[in-house]
Amino acid sequence: MRSLLLLAGLVLTGALLFTVFGVAAAPAGAPAPAAGRETLQDRLKRLPDDHRGWAQLGVQYVDQARISGDPSYYTKAEGALDTAARLSPRDDAVLTGQATLAAGRHEFAEAKRLAERALDANAYSAAAYGVLADARVQLGDLRGAREAVERMLDLRPGVASFARASYAAELRGDLDGARRYLQYAHEDARVPADLAYARHQLGELALHAHDFETADRWYARALEADPGYTPALAGRARAAALGGRLDEALTRYEGVVRRLPLPQYLIEQGEVRLKSGLPADWTLLDAQRDLLARTGVRDDLTWAEFEADHGDPDEAVRHARAEYARNPGLIAADALGWALFKADRPREALRYAKQATSTGWRHPVLRYHRAEIERSLGRDVPLDPRFDPELATLARFS
Repeated sequence: MRSLLLLAGLVLTGALLFTVFGVAAAPAGAPAPAAGRETLQDRLKRLPDDHRGWAQLGVQYVDQARISGDPSYYTKAEGALDTAARLSPRDDAVLTGQATLAAGRHEFAEAKRLAERALDANAYSAAAYGVLADARVQLGDLRGAREAVERMLDLRPGVASFARASYAAELRGDLDGARRYLQYAHEDARVPADLAYARHQLGELALHAHDFETADRWYARALEADPGYTPALAGRARAAALGGRLDEALTRYEGVVRRLPLPQYLIEQGEVRLKSGLPADWTLLDAQRDLLARTGVRDDLTWAEFEADHGDPDEAVRHARAEYARNPGLIAADALGWALFKADRPREALRYAKQATSTGWRHPVLRYHRAEIERSLGRDVPLDPRFDPELATLARFS
């Protein structure tokens, strides 16, 4: 669901959109400074030893990577955060900023280490608890993630903490709780970007429950709050495709990928083209893969999923093993299990499919993958007739 998943493919999942919420950055879509007001860059020219200013700038660059899909912002973030760390290496805001960048690059073990150091410096940092929760989810420590979320809720109830609490509830199969926390986030939202985010995530919950009409309404409401909110534009394309309106979906995807050609959106567009009887062109996707690699983003997860569904199963296994070795969470387990299945190794795959579905998370992709693996082993397991395997990426962890 939280494909902060979000940043190198927004997938990721689940965590990356959360990572940037509530840290030091200004909200996405926040108004530009009024005439005569000092910008952060101007302040840093005047006060070059302001380590917290440099940390804030670094996190804003990470946020810009998410908003723009341009991973070169990670390099800019690294430079700003390196300056902050030279000035004050033990400051909690600096360490939280470094953790945020590590999570953006999918280095979740490093993000966890840095967030824990930030909390050693300031045990009351809600932002550090947020990054720690995200990292623990990706590393498979769901109990630890829930503890971090609960501490964040105690310290700073608001959109960022409610969103994480919603995800924690969804991961354990509590859809009512997940929806309730997102409603809290919606009620607490005060700026267009937060409203759009909460409404988009409510749409995602409906989408994964196969309620495409409700999902589309939430996405439309997200766009009412922030007309430039690309995830909601993609959500409307996704809901149209899964609802059988392929021509509408293709038109919407054209607008999405012109605005923000993230790998996930490019793959979704390609699947809708294939479903419509048209060829898929992966040229831009290959270019994005090269760009992400050059800017230090390791996104083995996206490429494992893509190769399993549309490419070389052995390459899928290689990428999935690399992702699982670094970040052994539910999504990586699912990717590895599915890659092994597509490489004709279902008995080995079942172990990972069981891990991916062990918490009660009722995600349609995870359930479909496990059912297919078990059926290949001769077990009488029904498939959900509502799930369309030709549009699997559209139902993934958006």
